[in-house]
Amino acid sequence: MSTKIFCDIADFRIIKKFNKKKIVRGFTTNPSLMRKAGAKDYKSYSKKILKICKNKPISFEVFADDHNSMIEQGIKINTWGKNIYVKVPVINSKSEFTGKVIKDLNNRNIKLNITAVYSAIQTKKILKMINKKTKVIISIFAGRSGDVGKDPVPEFVKSINMAKKFKNVEILWASVREPYNYIQANQLGCHIITIPPSIIEKIEKFGKSFHQLTNETVKSFLIDSKKSKFKI
Repeated sequence: MSTKIFCDIADFRIIKKFNKKKIVRGFTTNPSLMRKAGAKDYKSYSKKILKICKNKPISFEVFADDHNSMIEQGIKINTWGKNIYVKVPVINSKSEFTGKVIKDLNNRNIKLNITAVYSAIQTKKILKMINKKTKVIISIFAGRSGDVGKDPVPEFVKSINMAKKFKNVEILWASVREPYNYIQANQLGCHIITIPPSIIEKIEKFGKSFHQLTNETVKSFLIDSKKSKFKI
């Protein structure tokens, strides 16, 4: 199995470019990326994206904080397109597990992307809330774990093993920090990895030898020293 690459972006101009790439199998967005892209109206901006991305899976996140409003938003977002995954955080801002939201939307056959997951314990709680037919993605934030000195790999191993009992569940490596994360995700057996555009472009250039890398590095040092007119 090869890990599918999703592009993590909400800028519709970049989505237009990356939607054409065969390497990109889907897209993920979140409220922060939507804000960064300049979205003023969530629904109309999402629909603008959907005019470009018509077939590949794309995740749009709820931004309500109470469970009932999350369910309402999830139902509405789901109506915008057949390729949509409704993104739901594993907890709300009050640290309350969103199990009720997950169960309700899952029972309505709405495809879900459960986000902001960090541990296999959270994965276990999610799996208890879902059926075995409606598609669910569980997004585990590897990079942010690493940022605070936590090793995310054991959480992926345990989560992937638990998800094997569910043919409808995919484990996603989120918060990528470097191109090599794609290799790691693939080795672990992650179903999906979501990656910013700049890192996808680096992955497309995989294959250089150590000799080539040494050569390029030494030449770049030489060019910069000449530009600076260094003398000793």
